[in-house]
Amino acid sequence: MQNALLNKPAGAENLLTMPATEVGKAADAAAVLPLAEAVADAEAIKPGQKPAFLPDKFWDAEGRRVRLEDLAKSYRALEQRMSGAVMVPGPDASAEEVMAFHRARGVPEAPDGYQIAERHPLLATDPDLNALLHGAGFTPEQAQLVYDLAADRVLPVIESLASEFEADRQLVRLVDHFGGEESWAEHSRQILAWGRANLPPEVMGALATTFEGVVALHGMMSSGEPGLRTAGGGAGEPALDEDGVKALMRDPRYWRDRDPSLVRKVGKAFERLYPGE
Repeated sequence: MQNALLNKPAGAENLLTMPATEVGKAADAAAVLPLAEAVADAEAIKPGQKPAFLPDKFWDAEGRRVRLEDLAKSYRALEQRMSGAVMVPGPDASAEEVMAFHRARGVPEAPDGYQIAERHPLLATDPDLNALLHGAGFTPEQAQLVYDLAADRVLPVIESLASEFEADRQLVRLVDHFGGEESWAEHSRQILAWGRANLPPEVMGALATTFEGVVALHGMMSSGEPGLRTAGGGAGEPALDEDGVKALMRDPRYWRDRDPSLVRKVGKAFERLYPGE
């Protein structure tokens, strides 16, 4: 009966003329087929023959048997690993589940648990930022990376913008000081040519970056010589002669590092030397 059912083409039976008893027989045959196939597969495994689904490490080829003890140990180890695994929380996870997941990844218990290595004064540890990072589940390494990226990528942009803003501000002062754009254009050309001809490049470059430095350059140019007149020091300070002021201007801390104390000292000296400028 089974073979007859399997070999009949689709639609061969006339349901209107088919006896009701045949329906039960067909259903029985359909239910038996998967079971019969499974039994056939099981019977195909002969004693002493390695099943195809069994990994080699669980088969004793010499004894021609399954290594049941190794199989049981592997199963217990798998259970232990699975019992200690932390699942990634889904959108409906509870606060406790999210906290457990963060704890397993090394996220500190609170935002103040981040130990940030500060690389720049402008990028000191920010409690509000740390709170945001903690709420997002950032590990200490990931939080440090955020600060490092700010130092490497964001800070240079900010410093460049600040430098451009300060240069614009200084330029506005110079235009006003020299009586307008046309007058400043002529004065700047003359000062630049004179400075390049009479001063070391590093000194010229440093003075040309500030309003006070450009005014000092104009004063030196107007005096007809690159030398500096003697500038009296303030209370408790020795007088700065020509060599002393030049030495300050050549100091890398002045023209390269823009040390605030040296900049102020040179600026005051210029004010004393050229009070009318």
